[in-house]
Amino acid sequence: MKKFTSLILDDASQYIQSMSESDQGTTKADIEWMEKGEFEVVKTKQLRGKIRELIVGSHRLTYFMTPKFIYFVRGFMKKTNKTPKKEIEFAEQVFQVVKNQKE
Repeated sequence: MKKFTSLILDDASQYIQSMSESDQGTTKADIEWMEKGEFEVVKTKQLRGKIRELIVGSHRLTYFMTPKFIYFVRGFMKKTNKTPKKEIEFAEQVFQVVKNQKE
């Protein structure tokens, strides 16, 4: 049973579509686990505040959560040890927009 509904924003959706079929399948399965609240099954990392990333091989999807939703913001290929600052800042901006709409 789902605990969360995932909302895959346009940038994240386009990135997922650019992945190989195999990586798309793994990503879809990981998102389904997250929707069930089974976070111990997938690999994630906290980046800053509410912003986290889903790790699928060398792919990363930035996301944040609200009580009912998981918002997947954008995806990128991990090339260095550090997540690009612009990815974190973009996800924080989207989080603020969502937070302000709910208030």
